[in-house]
Amino acid sequence: METNDRRWQQRLRRLRRPAWLGTLRRLTPLSDSWGFDRGTPVDRYYIEQFLEQNRQDIRGRVLEIRDSTYTHRFGTGVEQREVLDVNPSNPQATHIADLAAAEAVPSNLFDCFLLTQTLQFIYDTRSAIAHTFRILRPGGVLLATVPSVSRLAPRYGLTTDYWRFTPASCSALFGEVFGADQITVSAYGSVLSAVAFLAGMAQEELSPTELETNDPYFPLVIAIRAVKPSEPEDVRVAERGGELPHG
Repeated sequence: METNDRRWQQRLRRLRRPAWLGTLRRLTPLSDSWGFDRGTPVDRYYIEQFLEQNRQDIRGRVLEIRDSTYTHRFGTGVEQREVLDVNPSNPQATHIADLAAAEAVPSNLFDCFLLTQTLQFIYDTRSAIAHTFRILRPGGVLLATVPSVSRLAPRYGLTTDYWRFTPASCSALFGEVFGADQITVSAYGSVLSAVAFLAGMAQEELSPTELETNDPYFPLVIAIRAVKPSEPEDVRVAERGGELPHG
């Protein structure tokens, strides 16, 4: 009942404040919450499409940031769900650490790490990626997403929302740790979906054709699938001697 009521409220809000893209001549967004109050944020369409496409990797011992929502939703053959958070008051967290300084998390522990929309809040992204590599088991898979276009996150303030990414930067950052032949970088979105997301529209206000059109020059979300090499001789400097690369 609550879900149906919420959907009707979202639909009424869209009807009361229609998003005519040709007349989006406004200085404030339609939504202050990325479109949550109107439906589902546009970027979630691409994040969840990426996880659906790679759900076979979400297995064994899986780590996720802040909660295990996506592990539960997309996991196949999950044996253990764990949560990493920097906030010690999070009751769902099984590991409390800043990913850029996560020495307390054991090495070679996880089969899969879901790292969605997080790296933009970590200043030392190179160290965070190195720790991600370290805590994965050989053969383990990282499924990460980062924003290429987004408003600044009010929850974290103007001082801790650091980065926006491109396919080239992701290829370089993840390739130097996992190896270029161990990563796949995908760009999702178009100028339309980027404008809609910035304006606070919901994905329900775009057609399937509009959402599924990807333009490499106007990505909204960048997705990275990275595999830790299985062979010991391929394990890179991030693992050897406990030394981590620094930016």
